[in-house]
Parts: sequence; C-alpha cells; structure tokens
Amino acid sequence: MSGAVRIGPVAVGGGAPLALIAGPCVIESEDLVLRVAEGLSDLCGRLGIPLIFKSSYDKANRTSLDSFRGPGLEKGLRVLERV
Repeated sequence: MSGAVRIGPVAVGGGAPLALIAGPCVIESEDLVLRVAEGLSDLCGRLGIPLIFKSSYDKANRTSLDSFRGPGLEKGLRVLERV
C-alpha cells in the first residue's frame, strides 16, 4: 500500500479503507470529550470503520485574544489519555 501512513493501528491514504478523523475542536471539558469519544466510537463500530480521535488542548488560532484556548498541556493530556 504505497503512500499509506499509519496512525497507531490505522492506515490512512494509499488505497486504505476510509477512516474517520473526528472530535471536538478544543477540549472544553473532560465530560464532553469522553461523551463525544464514546458516541464516535459507537458510530464507527456500527459502520465498521476505524476512528482516529482528535481534540486540541491548546487552540491558539482564535480570533480574539480573550477566547478560550483549551485546558493547557498537562490537563489536556490527562483528558486525552482517558479517551
């Protein structure tokens, strides 16, 4: 499979089957991230497609300097570890 890239156990591109890359843009709360991850996992399980979960712990590209950017590195990684 030339051109394929592996993300954990999932192959993407190069003729590999469709994989869903999805998740909230930024971690707003641990509860929300876990509920979204569970819903996406259930959906992908029913459809038989692999899931690559993504969510940012620091979203620096906000239009306002005062906008919420996320929980930061340490807390964000603790949340993502639970996914």
